[in-house]
Amino acid sequence: MAHTAMSGTGTNAGDDPLQTAVWRLRSRGCWADAAALLDPHATTDPAAALQRAALLGERCLYTEQGWAEAEDALRAAEAVTHTDEERGAAACERGQLAYASTLLKVRDRVDEARSAFGRAAALIAPGAAPRALLDLRRGLMAENLADSPQAARAAYRRAHAGATAHDDALLLSFTWRQLAGLALREGELAEARHGFAESLRLREELGYLVGTAPALVSLAEAEPEPEVAARLRAEAGRLFRLLGGVPTWLAGALPAAA
Repeated sequence: MAHTAMSGTGTNAGDDPLQTAVWRLRSRGCWADAAALLDPHATTDPAAALQRAALLGERCLYTEQGWAEAEDALRAAEAVTHTDEERGAAACERGQLAYASTLLKVRDRVDEARSAFGRAAALIAPGAAPRALLDLRRGLMAENLADSPQAARAAYRRAHAGATAHDDALLLSFTWRQLAGLALREGELAEARHGFAESLRLREELGYLVGTAPALVSLAEAEPEPEVAARLRAEAGRLFRLLGGVPTWLAGALPAAA
């Protein structure tokens, strides 16, 4: 299962207290609480409105709940955008929500996702920071809905280069993971292990707790030593239970609690 990434972690010295608080909540799977911190700003500030919509959209993908609230937040964000980059970012979030709905079999919105991502690509300039996130998401569409690993790899590589250029460590944790997943699919175990290990390292350094269990499970899938793989899955299970069973789609990949 592949999921969403948003830029900005609130972990840099220059980040303002609001972003730091939002990140701490988001990284622990408290998306609604994080979104609530942005409520006072979201009616007039396009960046806050888009971030709020992205948080609630991410909650849908991790919990399979909250679709109506995410849709309302997205419509509100679309209503306050002014520039091409803001409109492009809103289109990227619409594409992601439609992708998540399709992937999790809530409702087939693949045409809406494809259209929204195309609109975002027309509005977000090549080389701009949001372009890397769009490339990642278009790669997810290609891999998981179109079954086109070659197109996915090209998109992931563009996203990886963009995340590197803009020093976006969280997004890099996603691009490493997706590229490693394709390597694993092709039987390239050493390459897969390296990518999954890099993804896990970045998430642990950032304190991205809600993304750490999936990273541990992915690394376990590429681990040739059964005992090591079992330890990785056991740690993933501990984190999964600590966070109240999030992400929901990970449940089937984890050992039962002792």
